[in-house]
Amino acid sequence: MKILLLGYMGSGKSAVGQQLAEVLTIPFYDLDQEIEKELKKTVSEIFQKKGELFFRKTENNVLVQLLASKENYVLALGGGTPCYGNVMKLIQEREDVKSIYLHTSLEELTKRLYPERKKRPLIAHLETEEALNDFIRKHIFERNFYYNQADSKVQADATVDKIVSEIVLQLF
Repeated sequence: MKILLLGYMGSGKSAVGQQLAEVLTIPFYDLDQEIEKELKKTVSEIFQKKGELFFRKTENNVLVQLLASKENYVLALGGGTPCYGNVMKLIQEREDVKSIYLHTSLEELTKRLYPERKKRPLIAHLETEEALNDFIRKHIFERNFYYNQADSKVQADATVDKIVSEIVLQLF
């Protein structure tokens, strides 16, 4: 089984994914890291030099390659991945894929993302917590339609250990 974690940036997809993969003794992949390997550039560089549209096309291609793999794994999607093109359709059509939405409160996302915003291209320009909170609120409103199409939903305001335990309970 391929387990795909989706949710907004800062929801813990990578941290939860790494630990979940460890518990399940299967590989972990981070879609952003796979894109960086493919293009030999950081996500920030790709956004700056090629733009978001190029990034999203590449993201889709890399995801299709990963979905075609025969191996079982845990994959952390990018926060916007499910919202572009036919991604959710691709995910839902696969019988070997279980998608899990890491639902995180607006307050928790703001708390997690504010200190690291300079490392994230979409929010690097936001100078105050209030501006970040407003940006996240708008994005969550737009993206919830896609996130809520996941096979299951886990509350992700908790610790990584608790989130992983909840996912394991849902899987078995």
